[in-house]
Amino acid sequence: MSARGCVTLLFILLSGIVHADDLVTSPLPAIQELSTSQTLSSTSSPNTSKHSSAVTTVPTTHPNTTNSTTAPPTTPHHNTTNSTTAPPTTPHHNTTNSTTAPPTTPHHNTTNSTTEVPTTAHTNSSPPVPNPTVGNYSVKSDNATVCLLAKMGLQFSFKMSENASFQTLNLDPNVTEVSGTCGSGGNDSSLVLKSEEITVHLVFTNVSQKFRLHALMLSVNLANGNVFNASNNNLSLWEASVGSSYMCKKEQSYNITDKLTIHTFELQVQPFAVQNNKFNTAEDCVADEPDNFIVPIAVGVALAVLIIIVLLAYLIGRKRSQTSGYEQFDS
Repeated sequence: MSARGCVTLLFILLSGIVHADDLVTSPLPAIQELSTSQTLSSTSSPNTSKHSSAVTTVPTTHPNTTNSTTAPPTTPHHNTTNSTTAPPTTPHHNTTNSTTAPPTTPHHNTTNSTTEVPTTAHTNSSPPVPNPTVGNYSVKSDNATVCLLAKMGLQFSFKMSENASFQTLNLDPNVTEVSGTCGSGGNDSSLVLKSEEITVHLVFTNVSQKFRLHALMLSVNLANGNVFNASNNNLSLWEASVGSSYMCKKEQSYNITDKLTIHTFELQVQPFAVQNNKFNTAEDCVADEPDNFIVPIAVGVALAVLIIIVLLAYLIGRKRSQTSGYEQFDS
């Protein structure tokens, strides 16, 4: 019993020395742990000497010291991050809105102004079609006698559909083949003019010693492979007496169909009763008549004025002669 008491006292003395060192180097919490360890050591039995040595090797003071030194840097780190990331957000959005808004308005205005200008220039760029070359055409019978004569320049204006625009082509007499039939005994005369692109068929009829153009057929081969066809079998054009020719020097336009118009230049035709291979006396068209009436009208006006002057002179002379006769009788 005395040996165990000595061991216990020796253990208490060693523990006191260790805790005394801790009190010198550690703050107030170390004192509390010393009192706790002493209480535990006093209440333990003599057989728990191994457990008492375990208590002395656990210094709880060092973890507390580590926690107190690492905690302070954590707080300023988060505060610094929040304070530095927040300010750039607001100016970034304001800058984007201010730079993208201005270019939008001038961009649309520029597009509208540039699309309207080319339309007007394109409309005014269509070149006019020149007048066609005037050609001389004739049809001969079996005995080499000319039975039909024609002189004219032909121009055709046509469109492929109702919504399409008109196209204009001239018939070139230098590359045109001529054929036809002679009319006699009540038969019709015909004239066929054929070039590489254009084929036109003219039919003349003779009714009551008056001839006229009563049918026209046209076929045009276009460069894109399409073919235009139009015809009218109920015409009444270029009418004149048989044995004479029909002439119209001025440009004339005739609506054959709603899709075809022909234009003639220096026209003269004689489809019947041709003599000596040349045109007979011409009957002028209405367009040429006003120029021919100028001379007759001027002559008629001059004659009327002359007649009036003669009548006035006669009346004045007669009145003077009567007055002089009365004066001689009174004397």
